[in-house]
Amino acid sequence: MSLKSEKTVEINVYELEISISAEDFEAAIAKVFNKQKKRIAIPGFRKGKATRRMIENYYGENVFYEDALEEIYPKAVSDAIEEAKLETVDAPHDVEIKEIGKNGVELTLKVTTKPEVELGDYKGIEAVKLDAAVSDADVDAEIERLRERNSRIVTVEDRAAQNGDIAVIDFEGFVDGVAFDGGKAENHSLTLGSGQFIPGFEEQVCGHNVNDEFDVNVTFPEDYGAEELAGKPAVFKIKLHEIKVKELPEVDDDFAKDVGEDYETVDDLKAGIRKELEESKKANSDRDFESKVLEKLAELVKAEIPEVMFKNRAEDNFNNFAQRIGQQGIDVDTYLQYMGITREHMEADMYEQAKVQVKIQLALDKIIELEKVEATDEDIEAEYQKLADTYKMDVEKIKGLVDAKALSADVIHEKAAKLVVDSAKALDKEPEAPAKKPAAKKTAAKKAADKDGEAEKKPAAKKAPAKKPAAKKDAEEKTGSAE
Repeated sequence: MSLKSEKTVEINVYELEISISAEDFEAAIAKVFNKQKKRIAIPGFRKGKATRRMIENYYGENVFYEDALEEIYPKAVSDAIEEAKLETVDAPHDVEIKEIGKNGVELTLKVTTKPEVELGDYKGIEAVKLDAAVSDADVDAEIERLRERNSRIVTVEDRAAQNGDIAVIDFEGFVDGVAFDGGKAENHSLTLGSGQFIPGFEEQVCGHNVNDEFDVNVTFPEDYGAEELAGKPAVFKIKLHEIKVKELPEVDDDFAKDVGEDYETVDDLKAGIRKELEESKKANSDRDFESKVLEKLAELVKAEIPEVMFKNRAEDNFNNFAQRIGQQGIDVDTYLQYMGITREHMEADMYEQAKVQVKIQLALDKIIELEKVEATDEDIEAEYQKLADTYKMDVEKIKGLVDAKALSADVIHEKAAKLVVDSAKALDKEPEAPAKKPAAKKTAAKKAADKDGEAEKKPAAKKAPAKKPAAKKDAEEKTGSAE
């Protein structure tokens, strides 16, 4: 097998002419025959007993050609791509078989290659970093959430219902004296003041006592979901069974001990909460800052990027998302219906995200090249150990599951990203855009001179942009794309 020729047919697209020798093609045919012979039958012979020559005489000498080509095609293409020193970004296309037979195979195909990238100054990128400071109000708010989680519901019998109470009621609704579908329930728990029911309903429950039976008069909103009820007055027959209230624990040392075994006093609790919030807010601030810096890094990329790179990344994103929600028992169409968005809208959003992601990837690849970023054996071992700790598995088992080459590539890209983020400048807020200076007014004499000159000048011919040669790098890691 050999690469006969290569030529650029358009930006980032090469046409390769590949030759598969008679010997290599014959070996592929023999391999296919040995795989299939047990399943092939011809008149007068039991399955698997006919020789290859008999089968070819009966079905034609080209009976194994197609399968043999499928057998040998991936290696032939990957070898040709490697020989041409191309880094491809998509599967080969426009494959044309020029000749196939006992003398071997001649074919041509096109491959899309990774673009050549020019990158602006990637050190010192400026981006806003979220404030990670934790205030006393933040700590108090977290304590209130803990009180809510540790609250208990108690029954109230010595007063009327009021805002904030949980009223347990039976209700049935009528419009023009007729009960309507969906307007009836028994022992329904309603938090008064929550706005769960139509306007005016909850306010009229307030002030009533347990065992009271009364009417609530309301009007359905004009934009109510059920058209037959929209804008119509209604009467609800109510019976109040119970009044309950949420009782929050006091913030004292006993509460602190109940919340966590590490806390003895309220001060201990507050100190622990502050530390956790500081760690959480710092991590969130760091992630947000890194995301902003890398998005700005994408803006520095100058390249003729093949459209297929965006499409493939968007498709991968969509499939990964579908797989994630599928693990939760939800299909994409159900999710889209629930969210009230169309598939087209979601795919368009993912395409825009993919464009940024591809540009970030290309930028990091360029930085790795420029900065000669590498992954040491220690880096790889540390990453394996991190995975083992995360999944609580033996590190040797992790090594059997995760390819070292792929892990090395991840580590190198993480190092390149860290290089950019560590050199970035954190801002408290986005800088204001400089005000545009008003254009200087021309004098009447200058205007007249300019007008006369315009008649004599001819527009300069526009130069066509020079085509950049596609990057030619070692394709050892990319040979799988030929398959």
